Amino acid sequence: MNNEPIKIPQATAKRLPLYYRFLKNLNTSGKQRVSSAELSEAVKVDSATIRRDFSYFGALGKKGYGYNVQYLLTFFRKTLDQDELTYVTLIGVGNLGTAFLHYNFMKNNNTKIVMAFDIDKDKIGTDIGGVPVFHLDDIEKHLPEDVTVAILTVPAPVAQPIADRLVEKGVKGILNFTPARINVPETIRIHHIDLAVELQSLVYFLKHYPTE
Repeated sequence: MNNEPIKIPQATAKRLPLYYRFLKNLNTSGKQRVSSAELSEAVKVDSATIRRDFSYFGALGKKGYGYNVQYLLTFFRKTLDQDELTYVTLIGVGNLGTAFLHYNFMKNNNTKIVMAFDIDKDKIGTDIGGVPVFHLDDIEKHLPEDVTVAILTVPAPVAQPIADRLVEKGVKGILNFTPARINVPETIRIHHIDLAVELQSLVYFLKHYPTE
């Protein structure tokens, strides 16, 4: 039996958590089946794209019936490793970092920020949102091997050296909220999220592509 993971396009992979969240809401409301058109309206992805995304995983639905909500939910929970908890560290406990600690992805049962690092002496040794804050100099001392993901909310000039230290400690994925474009080995996954760029993009589309 072939147990190799299914290789799917990155664009499809990014949409899977969106589908999963909506399916959880449907299941909670008691709905038993859903059409690609209903999914399309809810997640704002066209029906053809949804059907193509689902087709990578085989026959998930039936023509004329749609998709069984419970079956899809179970399938995507396994696909997205929702039953496996991923431990996360946060570097930089400023305004944005503090907001992350208080939120701590409460709606996602499979991710949890378990520790944070900063250089502010007033924050070091405290708990914020139930998450202990350590000194940045002690990453090598306190970061355990089972923390594989890091969120960076630090000033841009220090993002690269901190990322280098995280990679040395075995972190496999970095969510970068700084404007810096960080260089990491090919074996490390990094997602750049520049809020200023996203806002500028939104304003541009509002001006040049107004909705009807």
